[in-house]
Amino acid sequence: MDMTNPVRVALIGSGRMGSFHGRTLAQRLPGVHLAVIADPAPGAAGKLAAELAVDPAPAARAVTDPAEVFADPDVDAVVIAAPARFHTDLVVAAAAAGKDTFCEKPMALSLADADRALAAVRDAGTLLQIGFNRRFAADWHAARGLLDSGDLGTPRQIRSLTRDPGGFDPSRVAPGTIFNETLIHDFDTLRYLNPGARAVRVFATATATVEPDWRDRGLQDTATVLVEFDNGAVGIAEACFEAAYGYDVRGELFAAGGMATMGDGRSTGLVFSHTGGRSVSTARSDQELLDAAYVAELAAFTAAVRRRAAAPGAERNPAIADGTDARAALEIALAAAESVRTGRAVRLDGVTGAGA
Repeated sequence: MDMTNPVRVALIGSGRMGSFHGRTLAQRLPGVHLAVIADPAPGAAGKLAAELAVDPAPAARAVTDPAEVFADPDVDAVVIAAPARFHTDLVVAAAAAGKDTFCEKPMALSLADADRALAAVRDAGTLLQIGFNRRFAADWHAARGLLDSGDLGTPRQIRSLTRDPGGFDPSRVAPGTIFNETLIHDFDTLRYLNPGARAVRVFATATATVEPDWRDRGLQDTATVLVEFDNGAVGIAEACFEAAYGYDVRGELFAAGGMATMGDGRSTGLVFSHTGGRSVSTARSDQELLDAAYVAELAAFTAAVRRRAAAPGAERNPAIADGTDARAALEIALAAAESVRTGRAVRLDGVTGAGA
């Protein structure tokens, strides 16, 4: 990449995920410059900007109002890592300002908001990438490659699971979080590993097994979702907010030509054999387990921004999830929540995302 003409990126949100993305943009991607950090919390943006400053590049400008990002003519692209409830409005504002945008999942919390974001991006002709990081994790990317090559054949059964390491505050878990912000990754994974197919029916069960005292207050911390697709394949997505052994993300794709399995949660390939048996070290956070995938998704985004600037009709990287993929995953998430409420399977209208 041309270091004399870097892609200038603004970051909105400096929390846990925003700080990680900020470090990637500032320190791990040649040809990219983190130009602005916006966060409404007093001092938050400035603190992160100071932490990420790397000579000889100037430190990112710190602002509290995202409107300053959208008004800055020197900003080429925006990375949104604010709380989920703000995502749609920020995507719409970025599109109106002509900024290519990377948005953490979920893009929206309702289909109406998803459609609003899609319309804004379509009207502006800007790029929108959603942070479905498993598409960039080596195992999952390789499994999709086996599908695309024809070696695996037609998908039959697909499984995806997410188990967090625990330590969450149940009072801060909003209704639907397990579907909209945790399993949303798994719903996208099921689609990514069944390209071209559309989800048509969803059945889900969810309860509180980690914090059972909160069950009557609407907490759902453990869920299993069955997703039927129009090509006959069936997917199962599982999530739990606590795994005693660390952060656990795995997948399995059973198809006509064989089976692919993804992820084992190890932080290294080391197996320690000792008097008590054998043990392995496991990842304790998403940022540890999926470090390379988080970097790769932003590398793909900034490369796409540069490519589009040089050739506006450039072909999109098929691993990139766009707004239609975000909407399709959200539709499954909302159907899963409805299924839990009603105890019945829910049929979908659905759309097929361009990157599925």
